[in-house]
Order: sequence, then C-alpha cells, then structure tokens
Amino acid sequence: MPDVITANRLADGVVVFQTGDAGWSEDFNRAAIWRDEAASASALARAKEDEQANLVVEPYPVPVDERNGHVAPKALREAIRAAGPTIRRDLGKQAEGHAPLSGPTAVMEADHVSL
Repeated sequence: MPDVITANRLADGVVVFQTGDAGWSEDFNRAAIWRDEAASASALARAKEDEQANLVVEPYPVPVDERNGHVAPKALREAIRAAGPTIRRDLGKQAEGHAPLSGPTAVMEADHVSL
C-alpha cells in the first residue's frame, strides 16, 4: 500500500509532507509517494532525522489511495489534516490549491459548514 510521510513543522505547527528530495512541503500534492514498505521505512527514518534536528515533530506514514491519476489520504482524519479547516473552504490549504484532489476530501467539497 502506498504511503506519504507527514509531520508537523516544529517552528509553527503547520502540517507538512515529505517531498521526493527529503524536504518538506505544506502542499499535499508535492508529497513523495512511497510505494512499498521498504521505501516508506527509509523515508520515515530520514524524517526521524529531521525530528532530531528539530525541524518537524512526530513524523509518520499515511496510507494513500491512487485513483484516476490523483492521490488522497485513505483516512478522513488525514484528509482533513491535508486540506485544512472544514468550516470554510475559502481558508487553509484547500483555498490555496494544496489539498488532495480526490478521496475522503470529497466529503468536504459540498457547500456546507461542518459543525
């Protein structure tokens, strides 16, 4: 099952995703996709090094689905972390185009306010 690695940036607490060059991005769509367990474990080990260097906090793998050329977190919790606040779509990552393009975020794409 493919994964991406996520964490929170230590400087400001923002959710970030590990990129292919072992950097970090707020944009879920720039996250590196690790397609097997060994690649995911290696990426997580690099993320733990960034944690030791006080760049990020609590990195962990997030299982993702690949559908129709798009990648999205499998779990709703992770889709919300990737997209930003669910109360207003004009705020957060979804307003900036950095949210996943499919998957559980479809729940948040209707014009409504979650309470």
